[in-house]
Amino acid sequence: MLGSYNYNGIIKKTVVGFGTLFNNIEIRRVSGSKTEVMKVPLAYGPKAKFLARLRQVGDLTTQDQVQITLPRISFEIQGINYDPTRKVSPTQYIRNVGSNNTEKKGFMPVPYNINFELAILSKNQDDALQILEQILPFFQPSFNITMNLVPELGETKDYPVTLTSIDYGDEYEGDYDTRRTLIYTLQFIAKTYMYGPITEPGNVIKKTIVDYSAQAVKTAPREVRYVATPRSLVERDNNAVTTVSADIDDNDGIINVTDASGISLKDDIQIDSEVMRVTKIDGTRIYVARAFNNSTIAPHVASSNVFIITSADHALLDSDDDFGFNELYSEFTDGKSRNPVTGSDE
Repeated sequence: MLGSYNYNGIIKKTVVGFGTLFNNIEIRRVSGSKTEVMKVPLAYGPKAKFLARLRQVGDLTTQDQVQITLPRISFEIQGINYDPTRKVSPTQYIRNVGSNNTEKKGFMPVPYNINFELAILSKNQDDALQILEQILPFFQPSFNITMNLVPELGETKDYPVTLTSIDYGDEYEGDYDTRRTLIYTLQFIAKTYMYGPITEPGNVIKKTIVDYSAQAVKTAPREVRYVATPRSLVERDNNAVTTVSADIDDNDGIINVTDASGISLKDDIQIDSEVMRVTKIDGTRIYVARAFNNSTIAPHVASSNVFIITSADHALLDSDDDFGFNELYSEFTDGKSRNPVTGSDE
């Protein structure tokens, strides 16, 4: 009902990223001149499972009944909640052009918070405090994990993990048969995003050629040709050619730039979100017609980047974009016709 199969492994990657924060913790026990170093085991699972395992009576003759060792760390997911404070427009796209010039895109992700519980289990207080003090200094109260959750989109983001609370418990009832267990329980919130399907746009028609002839036969020679290609209305490849050298107000028809050598007459240039048409160039003074391509006149400050809308921007157009058209009208008297297979006039 909701669409085609889609699985980006976001929750699994977030769990792995969270667990990786704590997989290199160790404790040290000093006795005279000797120091014992022990790496603390880390496992995914509820702490109740490990407490039940601790309370089992050890039996060296049966391998699966040997009690587990302490200290150790366990963690698990406690809940997943939508986060409205990080909501973005759901209709916008993320686009990524790969090394083979293929473009992949997906809708903006949906923000979710994943609640984690991390438990430190120890049989003595010093071991537990060593572990705790290797964790707490890094959370103030957040620590950022840098991840690329969806490699197809090439989006590398910082995902904050926030420590929200710390609880302490002593599982010791007092009789000699009960094994003492100290438990520090830490609650975390990991902020992540859920991505929808990643699509690769199909082939888009980027050029249309229409030949007209007064003769009503299939092989009639073209007499008039009309060619249309899509034209980007905005700058897309983020390639600045110069910068503005003085502030521009709403009424200015002349702009001053630091270097005008890369700009030509009739170029469409873009400063911030306003597009302008170049009508004259005099040194570093450029005469322009304001508010082209349905853009809005706005003031601009010195040092703003100046971009040119070129064929490189036209090539980045997708079928979902807003675009205009470049049009070419030609007349012929040579009696040739266009061959649609070879693309040449014969």
